[in-house]
Amino acid sequence: MSNIPADLLFTSDHEWVRIEDGIATVGITDHAQDQLGDIVFCGDSPEPKTKVEKGDVVAVVESVKANSDIYCPVDGRVAEVNEELEEEPELVNADCYGRGWILKVKLKDNDSSDLLNAEQYEAIVDQES
Repeated sequence: MSNIPADLLFTSDHEWVRIEDGIATVGITDHAQDQLGDIVFCGDSPEPKTKVEKGDVVAVVESVKANSDIYCPVDGRVAEVNEELEEEPELVNADCYGRGWILKVKLKDNDSSDLLNAEQYEAIVDQES
């Protein structure tokens, strides 16, 4: 069973979102990192202040099994990119909901209505299992 924190929001593409003070921190879920296996690269993110829209590719995660695009779950501007992942991409495996975050987006608006809560996301993970 995947770790699905109740205080986060999710996408059906297995990204998680933590919204605090108009900033959305984005990463990939425990389920996603588990499916990918050992992550060897995480990058190709837009520079800070770059405008991003929901559905834009905002990073690439490469693992020993596959490459995966990371999609932006919100509209806004890139506030920060997790530069630690350049040297330590394995943080995504070790701490996907903590130090393994991928980027932060300053929200255009606070509309998160199309994001999933933990229960809704768990149903998607269960269907895939």
